[in-house]
Amino acid sequence: MAHNASPDNATDARTVPARAQDRPTEVTAAGIARLAGVGRAAVSNWRRRHADFPKPVGGTETSPAFALRDIEQWLRDQGKLAEVPLRERVWQQLVGHPAGAAAALRQAGAVLLLAHDRPAAWQQLRAAADDAELTGVLPAVLDAVLAARLGPGHPVRGLTREALAPSAALVRATGDLAAADGAAAAYDFLLGRHLDANPRQYTLTPPGPAALMAELAAVAGPSDTVLDPACGAGALLAAARERTAEEGDAGERDAGEGDAGESDAPVTLYGQEADADLAALTALRLALGVPDAQVRVRAADTLRADAFPDLAADAVLVHPPFNERNWGHDELAYDPRWEYGFPARTESELAWVQHALARLREGGTAVLLMPPAAASRRSGRRIRADLLRRGALRAVIALPAGAAPPNGVPLHLWVLRKPGTTPPAPQLLVVDAAAPATGAPAGRDKPDWQTVRTTAVEAWRSFDRDGGIEEQPGVRRSLAAIDLLDDDVDLAPARHLPPPAAAGGPAELARIRERLTATLARTTALTPRPDGGAAGPGRWPLTTVGELARSGALVLRAGGAGTAPAGGAAPAVLTDHDVIGGDAPSGTLPEAPASGPAEEPVLLQAGDVVVPVLGGGAVARVTDDSTAGAALGRNLTLLRPDPAALDPWFLAGFLRGTANNRQASSYASTATRLDVRRLQLPRLPLADQRRYGQRFRDLAAFEGALRLTARLGEQLVQGLHDGLTDGSVTPD
Repeated sequence: MAHNASPDNATDARTVPARAQDRPTEVTAAGIARLAGVGRAAVSNWRRRHADFPKPVGGTETSPAFALRDIEQWLRDQGKLAEVPLRERVWQQLVGHPAGAAAALRQAGAVLLLAHDRPAAWQQLRAAADDAELTGVLPAVLDAVLAARLGPGHPVRGLTREALAPSAALVRATGDLAAADGAAAAYDFLLGRHLDANPRQYTLTPPGPAALMAELAAVAGPSDTVLDPACGAGALLAAARERTAEEGDAGERDAGEGDAGESDAPVTLYGQEADADLAALTALRLALGVPDAQVRVRAADTLRADAFPDLAADAVLVHPPFNERNWGHDELAYDPRWEYGFPARTESELAWVQHALARLREGGTAVLLMPPAAASRRSGRRIRADLLRRGALRAVIALPAGAAPPNGVPLHLWVLRKPGTTPPAPQLLVVDAAAPATGAPAGRDKPDWQTVRTTAVEAWRSFDRDGGIEEQPGVRRSLAAIDLLDDDVDLAPARHLPPPAAAGGPAELARIRERLTATLARTTALTPRPDGGAAGPGRWPLTTVGELARSGALVLRAGGAGTAPAGGAAPAVLTDHDVIGGDAPSGTLPEAPASGPAEEPVLLQAGDVVVPVLGGGAVARVTDDSTAGAALGRNLTLLRPDPAALDPWFLAGFLRGTANNRQASSYASTATRLDVRRLQLPRLPLADQRRYGQRFRDLAAFEGALRLTARLGEQLVQGLHDGLTDGSVTPD
């Protein structure tokens, strides 16, 4: 695998891949659409209507691939493209590379590192060499810069002359992108788009949990050495470095300029990843993204082939693979890392816990993202018990569902501290940050990480400082280890936290009863009377929503689009569940991908009518001032009536008719879908519309009072059950 070949070998290396070098960079229909800023349907239309559209050069019949240079020229000739953006050019060259996107991204990342660390050498090399000479000289240059930055055992392999021969255009374009955007930003774009394009291939740690884990580990102080033995794309290591930098800046401000030099020691980031391609991409990401840190990433199975057996890190952060059966149970029975017990075959997560403890210095902190079953499975109770007895496991924090994949499961954070010669009194902090008492839940799409972070970090900081914490029912509590050492050793926070409703006691229940009594009285007053009945059904001339949209009497918009801007405030999202339940907007916009700008959502205005299109229920909601400004969620359609032509309450009321919904619905095997354009309403003068609209408004007020009555009644009943069972309410 030598990169420095003899002249004869160099000649062979340039001639062997000649056909690969001549192979054009390919682009799919999706890539063409991205280049031209159109949808895929437009590309399909161009292929059918234009005889001169370039012919496929690869791919399959259902997913053809085209030569990028031919597509660019055709788009220019048709006036559909002035110039391909440099980012898009590099990306298309990368995904169309004959060695595959991962190998091409590894090459591009190495070139970006060369341009970043040795810009003069890169400029001299780029200017002096033709394509063949460039790709022939590059391996030795890249190997030197990679070894200097990542150490001799780095995972960025395969950068031989043969591998680089087809990459001359990619190498030059990547260098141009580094000059335009900066090497780190260029790699973030390319890696981000690669990860976005392969969501099933990689399990990523989202930014919210990564930052929280890094902050929990930093409570004990700045970390000079951080290890992630299952580093994936490097999110945890990057978050740890960012947190250390923030702690260092704060320390310098507190200490004054005279003592600033004490925090100049470089941080070393250690990572290990079983996927060799991902390990290489992560090493390059960290080398470019955190240039002031030493980066040591290795490609190997951590449990079977630990790359850092002698490491004693200040902090270990891990998002391990879950429910892994083939983790090395048979080969590792006598491994010295199992200080707290040999994990069962079904307890791979407890193997990662003990590996993390084994690679910590005394007093070092480990934070692991764990499945909730690891806190309660009987097969792991002996190891959990020993972790508690010896004071190694210090906290279990329940996160809201959606924190990280798998998104439907509320995951846990385990905070561990390697015991020293004098271990602390065995206490365990349990925190439920999934539904904290302070702040409302963020909704189904994304947790409210500010509330989650505040709840978890404040609890851990107080517990770590004082050895205990004041109990907050439903949110946090410290427990003596001896109280948990029963037959199950169940450490799930929900099992040990009293519910908040019962904690309110009789006074809170009395307030709920007063609100319920007042709401019942209001509901009685709002109860409508079906008076003024006609002899038979009305025979009005009818129109459809589709006809009204074509005439300009209303505007139709579909929901679901939009992303949250990076670092900016994002509106709440009105979801279909909110519309059906009459609730305030509870969703949140997804984060914008690293590979592109934020997408503008559809924002609600007062007077808009919102209709769910799935589920088969007759529901329509008029937006009021409190909901205006929210984003329109998925599976919702917005109707924005012209006030001079349509009354919004009249529109919403007639859209809710059962017969109307039935005739406008289509039925699949598992769901009913509403075609909003087929919904009908009568043609009435605006004055008559407002008469009907007032009646529909009164019905909406009555319906809202009924919902509130039901919720208060449920709270009172459940609160009394909880109070009677925990003793805070007496039966008398």
